[in-house]
Amino acid sequence: MRRGFTLLEVLVALAVFALGAIVLGAAYVNVLNAYETAQRSNPGDQEVRFARSLLLAEPDREKAEKGGDYTSPDGRRVQWHATIEPTMTADLFQVSFSCEISGTPERALPVVTESFTVLRPTWADPAVNGKLRQLARDRIKELQEKKP
Repeated sequence: MRRGFTLLEVLVALAVFALGAIVLGAAYVNVLNAYETAQRSNPGDQEVRFARSLLLAEPDREKAEKGGDYTSPDGRRVQWHATIEPTMTADLFQVSFSCEISGTPERALPVVTESFTVLRPTWADPAVNGKLRQLARDRIKELQEKKP
């Protein structure tokens, strides 16, 4: 009884392996091209992320609403501001963020506006916050009393 593979079996296995390697390599190149295309399609995305991080790092609500401006590393002027509204939950705020990037004359960048909810105890008014917390305690107490 002979053991081992025939030459034909080895060649078929190599062909299947090579075909699989080509398919996986092509898929990897397509993923890299997609990442590159996505980065080029949003030229101001890094500036918007940085401006949003400046807003979220600001402990003073008035300064956060006033906004700010800076020059990006590639020379574009970035201006941002926010509208901050309290919610009915203590320390929770609804934020409308707006960021304007002055692009090159041949490619104007649109103003980016975002809305999100953020938990920021430093932005809260202590008097209002105390009332909201008491309301939350009362609601929790009512729910606990309704349990059988």
